[in-house]
Amino acid sequence: MNIRRNLFAGPILMSLVVLTLGVDLVHAQSTAPSAKPKTTAKAKTAPAAVATKPVLEPKAIELLKASCARLAAAHSMSFTAEVTYESPSRMGFPLAYSTKSEVVMQRPDKLRVLTLGDGPASEFYYDGKIMMAYSPAEDMVAIADAPPTLDETMEVAYHNAAIYFPFDDVIVSDPYKDIADDLRMAFYIGQSNVVGGVATDMVAYDTGGVFVQVWIGVEDKLPHMLRAIYADDPNHLRHRLELSNWHLDPNVSADFFTSEKATKGTHIKFARPDAPLPPRAGTKPKAATKPKPTTTPNSTQQ
Repeated sequence: MNIRRNLFAGPILMSLVVLTLGVDLVHAQSTAPSAKPKTTAKAKTAPAAVATKPVLEPKAIELLKASCARLAAAHSMSFTAEVTYESPSRMGFPLAYSTKSEVVMQRPDKLRVLTLGDGPASEFYYDGKIMMAYSPAEDMVAIADAPPTLDETMEVAYHNAAIYFPFDDVIVSDPYKDIADDLRMAFYIGQSNVVGGVATDMVAYDTGGVFVQVWIGVEDKLPHMLRAIYADDPNHLRHRLELSNWHLDPNVSADFFTSEKATKGTHIKFARPDAPLPPRAGTKPKAATKPKPTTTPNSTQQ
């Protein structure tokens, strides 16, 4: 369950919400009566973090391997994924947003993800031949040919259309490989009886500059929650992924991984949302103009 840079990345709408809310808060602050600042005691300097030698504890590795093996052995699975991610506000304090996805997967070539959250709902379908991203509210759909495996399809969807699911390292064919490739540290924390309503073993690990804490079921060996902080994030924003309603090897029919309603939506290009827009029909691209030379009234040509 290697958490990549794009893990927990929220919808584009969230940036607009944060910006709008930030402007309103700043305006409210600027129009409020000014008050004389109170004198506060000098804050104590926090002790510097003590550098420790990277360590891979055998018990932590054993638990990670057991959980990944349980996931990899499942021919099909369904679960609910709830993501909470923090995003900086204009005030400097982080705001939290959430998404909830109902996931059904069948190896090696089928996936359905229905997502609701703090933004537009979305649906994603992959049936082994095509992948389809659908926006129900706008009734718009993007359809593209897909590779023959789920692992390859997730890579193509990310690179071609910036589609990424926070839980994709749970559904890949070899979850442990994604951890082991960049694993720098792993240690056992202890047990908890709070998360998921079951007894869990807590493990912390560092992979690829992401510090992760995972709660693994003592009995089922399934991941029930993950928390992540990126090492290069100066704000140390926190991200959380909760996994519940686990069902391994359910019987799922093939028509579960497509949608007739979605195929009838308005078709758009399967492309990244940050791709440059093409010129409007009947118009020519605006020619680039050279900047005028900077001169002064008394300047002369040499």
